[in-house]
Amino acid sequence: MQSGDGLVVLLLIAALGFWVFVSIRGKMRDAVEASPPLDWLSADAEIPEDETTSLLAEHGYRVLAGKRRIPITIRVNDGETLQSRLFLDYMAERDGSFFAVKVAKERKPLEPTGSSLRDRLLVYQLLDEQTEGVLYVRLAEREVVCYRFSLMEADQEE
Repeated sequence: MQSGDGLVVLLLIAALGFWVFVSIRGKMRDAVEASPPLDWLSADAEIPEDETTSLLAEHGYRVLAGKRRIPITIRVNDGETLQSRLFLDYMAERDGSFFAVKVAKERKPLEPTGSSLRDRLLVYQLLDEQTEGVLYVRLAEREVVCYRFSLMEADQEE
C-alpha cells in the first residue's frame, strides 16, 4: 500500500457512512410524514354512523373523523386580530389518499363552475398538504363527487 491509500479508504468509508445516514433519515421522515392529515385525527375518534358515512362507505371511502370546527385567527396589519372558524364535515381515506368531506346543503347549493368550486371547496383541500381532494356529498342524489385542485404556475396557464 502506498501512503495515500489509507486516506482514500477512510474517505470512501466516511462517504458511505454519510450516504447510509442520509438514506435512513429520509426513510424515517417519509414514514412520519405518511401519517394521517390534521393533528385532530386519532384512532379513538368517534365516527357517527349516519347516512353520509354509509354513502361514503358504499363508494369505497373509509371515514376517519366526524364533524370538526377548526378555529382561525386572522391578524390585520400585525395589530387587530379577528376570529373565525371553518367547519369540516368529515375526513375520509381511500387507497392511502386523504379527502376532506363537505355535505351539500339545500339552502346553499354549489354551482358547478370553476370559480364557485374554488371559492367554496379549495380551502378544505389546503387544510393539510396530504389532503388530495374534497369529496362533495349530495345525499338526496346519493352521489359523491371528488374534486381535486391543482395549482399551476402563472406561466403555465392556457
